[in-house]
Amino acid sequence: MRQARIKIAAEAGEAVYHCMSRSVNGERLFDDQAKEILRRQFWQVAEYCGVDILTYAVLSNHFHVLVKVPQKAPVSDAELLRRYEVLYPHPTRYETARLEVIKRELAADGPEAKNWRRRQLALMGDISPFMKLVKLRFSIWYNQAHRRFGTLWAERFKSVLLEPRSWVIATVAAYIDLNSVRAGLAEDPKDYRFCGYAEAVAGSAAARQNLASVIGASKWDPAQAAYRLMLFGTAAETHENRAAITPEVLESVVAAGGRLPLATVLRCRLRYFSDGAVLGSRVFVEEQLVAYRLQTGRRERNGTRLLPSITDWGELAALRGVRRAFG
Repeated sequence: MRQARIKIAAEAGEAVYHCMSRSVNGERLFDDQAKEILRRQFWQVAEYCGVDILTYAVLSNHFHVLVKVPQKAPVSDAELLRRYEVLYPHPTRYETARLEVIKRELAADGPEAKNWRRRQLALMGDISPFMKLVKLRFSIWYNQAHRRFGTLWAERFKSVLLEPRSWVIATVAAYIDLNSVRAGLAEDPKDYRFCGYAEAVAGSAAARQNLASVIGASKWDPAQAAYRLMLFGTAAETHENRAAITPEVLESVVAAGGRLPLATVLRCRLRYFSDGAVLGSRVFVEEQLVAYRLQTGRRERNGTRLLPSITDWGELAALRGVRRAFG
């Protein structure tokens, strides 16, 4: 139901998505240079498309990105040109000449100008064009840099629609920023430079502003303290307790009816966060399911289900069951 769900969310106004894409065959293709290029392209394409990157994580064979798509609003020709130039910060002679032609067409407001506006606006204010453009531009760079051809990505990107509430978005943001810890690449995500949290800690104004909004704060200092507690739990936790826990350990806790702190659970891979279709309160998930059924006339086989009671999720629920809750 992904395409239908995206249309429903767009019609309703602002929407937040957790998106993920994996390299072909899951091959570990992305070295530090590739990760840096992809990191830069996230911000570049987001500015062009008019969406906000709340946080992200780039690893050697996949990436996660948390994106807020604002409610659509009119875009002036001047803003369209500014965004277009963002995609080409170092234009070639052809690109420079092309831009001059576009400016003349817009000034004349002829048929070509209308067609150009329509093409640009079709790529803005929607999660699908944003993700497609990121993956396309990165694929072109990667294949040229490594003298290869063919597909770079394993599949169409996955997306999970999130309820636009701070506690839902912050939980998923922390899960994304902890990717490096789960992968054993860092003991602290601030030391893994290819994630939103590390970029914010390093001083990026955009990363700080967007991550602060995840916590519902306007300033970075109080937001980062609250967010770091989500990442690591209480400050009294020992160094060993910050390590990633295995799916087997987590399943054994669940089987025994035990519960773990949220910060501990988020350091294990949870498929509800990547393989679900909608994530939020039970009411929000059920509203999306009803809207999907009304729009398409189809019935989703799997209904709303609460996440397993391994921690205090705040009644967090998901649409579309997964084969295993973790692994």
